Amino acid sequence: MKCLVTGAAGFIGSHLCERLIAEGHQVVGLDAFVPYYPRPIKERNLEALRSQARFTFRLCDLRRDPLDDLVRDVEVVFHLAAMPGLAQSWTDFDGYWTCNVLATQRLLEAVRKAERLQRFIHVSTSSVYGKYASGDESLPLKPISPYGVTKLAAEHLCRSHAEAFGLPLVVLRYFSVYGPRQRPDMAYHRFIRSLLRNEPLVVYGDGFQVRGNTYVADCVEATVAAMKAIPGETFNIGGEETATVWDIIRKLETLAGRQALIRQEPARPGDQRYTFADTSHLRRHLGWQPRTSLDEGLARQFQWQKAELDTGHFSQREAA
Repeated sequence: MKCLVTGAAGFIGSHLCERLIAEGHQVVGLDAFVPYYPRPIKERNLEALRSQARFTFRLCDLRRDPLDDLVRDVEVVFHLAAMPGLAQSWTDFDGYWTCNVLATQRLLEAVRKAERLQRFIHVSTSSVYGKYASGDESLPLKPISPYGVTKLAAEHLCRSHAEAFGLPLVVLRYFSVYGPRQRPDMAYHRFIRSLLRNEPLVVYGDGFQVRGNTYVADCVEATVAAMKAIPGETFNIGGEETATVWDIIRKLETLAGRQALIRQEPARPGDQRYTFADTSHLRRHLGWQPRTSLDEGLARQFQWQKAELDTGHFSQREAA
């Protein structure tokens, strides 16, 4: 099948493109390289993909570039492109609104003309549930950050197009994805980087925030499985294990062989207190289940970051 992946140079998007190619699909990857973090990091994510005959990359900003030709003969759209992160959404609302809502609306308008479209898989987030995101897809939707508000608005846009124009929509809500290529602003990446460099590690709030953790390969498997989902469905995607911030730090200290230098700072507005995905709906409909334990996944991310640091990739790219 011909698949379009928006946000293809990102953490999860690049893994997804690789998995689709391994399955034999043709993939067109779009990315605008919005400078939320340095472009060289995203270019590094694309390195293995650029040599693949079934992969085509297009530099494209969904907010302003022409889209009709890009989506004309696409059969499946995976819409991952978004401005991520909670904290920055309080100070750059225009960026979040245009990347997460305007861009989604323009993509939806374009795919209305895609005659071969079989699925539009929209990637959302546990942040749409708010401070306590623990349960199934029937949880009340009450985001507590501008990021969550814009992601929920994008969901509503997708559903309006499904209702009005028959868009074959499937919505996926990701819960705390981690693993190799994790964005440098995300907590586990920051913790590992600080431990490897023996620098102070910042903990926001009391450290007893709880997360249900999703290893990136498990997340990608669920996303690919959604190609066979019945249009109109919404699925939580999350792992089976929860951990507090302190639990994660202890595990990473063991991997690093040293104790973390910890600096605590006040909790950030919009941070979630407890998240854990009930994925029984996904399991019943698509037979998916997570396969990677938290300890195994953290070890893989730790070794990947260590290798990147040892080869100088992060030191060069973070300065870009």
